[in-house]
Amino acid sequence: MITRYALFEGTLHEGHEEAFRRDVLAEILPVWRRFPGALAIHVTFAEDRDEGAPEYPLILAIDWPDMATVEAFLTHPIRKEGRAATEAVLARHFTGRIHHHVTSAHTFAPT
Repeated sequence: MITRYALFEGTLHEGHEEAFRRDVLAEILPVWRRFPGALAIHVTFAEDRDEGAPEYPLILAIDWPDMATVEAFLTHPIRKEGRAATEAVLARHFTGRIHHHVTSAHTFAPT
C-alpha cells in the first residue's frame, strides 16, 4: 500500500477553526473521494493529532493499492478538481503552503 500525504504548513486565520474543518469535510473530501482506486482518505486536524506530533493545521492522506494507481492519480482530471477545491478553502481560511510529495510505502504480512 502507498500513502500519499499533503501536509498543510502554516496557520489558520484567527477564529476560522470551525469553518475550516467544516469546509474541508464538505468541499475538499468529496472531490478526492471520487478518485477511482483510492482505498481510504484520512484527515487529521491539528486538534486531533497525537500528543507530540507536528503541529500542522491539517494533514490529508490518501491510501493507494500500488504505485501504478498513484501515477494514474497524478494525471487524472479529478486531481485538478481536488486541487481547485483545496485551494479555494485555503484561500478563505489559511496562510501558508501545502507540501504534497511525502509518500510512504507499507507492506503488510498476511495474518
